[in-house]
Amino acid sequence: MKQEERRQQTISLLLETTKLLIQEKGCHSITMKDIMDRSGLSKGAIFHYVKSKDEIFVWVLQERLEDTNKRFMNEVEQGRRSFAEPMMKISESISAYGNADVTNKVLMYLLGKEEEPIIADALNQYYNRSVSLSEQWIKTGQQHGVIPETVDAGKTAEMFVLLTFGLRIRSSIPNGSAVYTAQDFSSLITDFLKAR
Repeated sequence: MKQEERRQQTISLLLETTKLLIQEKGCHSITMKDIMDRSGLSKGAIFHYVKSKDEIFVWVLQERLEDTNKRFMNEVEQGRRSFAEPMMKISESISAYGNADVTNKVLMYLLGKEEEPIIADALNQYYNRSVSLSEQWIKTGQQHGVIPETVDAGKTAEMFVLLTFGLRIRSSIPNGSAVYTAQDFSSLITDFLKAR
């Protein structure tokens, strides 16, 4: 097996194992030993790629964001006549943010550790990447003629990321009730972009 292939398999195993453990135990209760025991990876194999469980948590956040982008771009590259299919991929991701999604738990956990310089840097990079991809998605819609050129892609992208973060935080509030759903938010985005 090639080194890059082995690297990808190990990272994938680390991510999947960590996500399962987060669902079962929450972020605070997981230890590196839990990850080692569940994944079957040695301490050396894990620490070859990461320095801490927090670094794996950052990867969980990044993986979700990059997966949404990949699914969006795959739909765009299919040359669809309608822009509805690519937008559906973003809507699916937003809908998950309205639920008790693993990445929401990770985000809340990391926000509680924002005073640690490494975590602060990772959160900053994640936020900036979220805004950057959102802006790219809007510009892609503009290029396809479904989002008016009058939409300020940068400001609109940041507004959507801010609102999405709010959905994610609300989903983490125990026994919270939601009158305004993630599906409502997806509809708002679509309507807002078309109306501009």
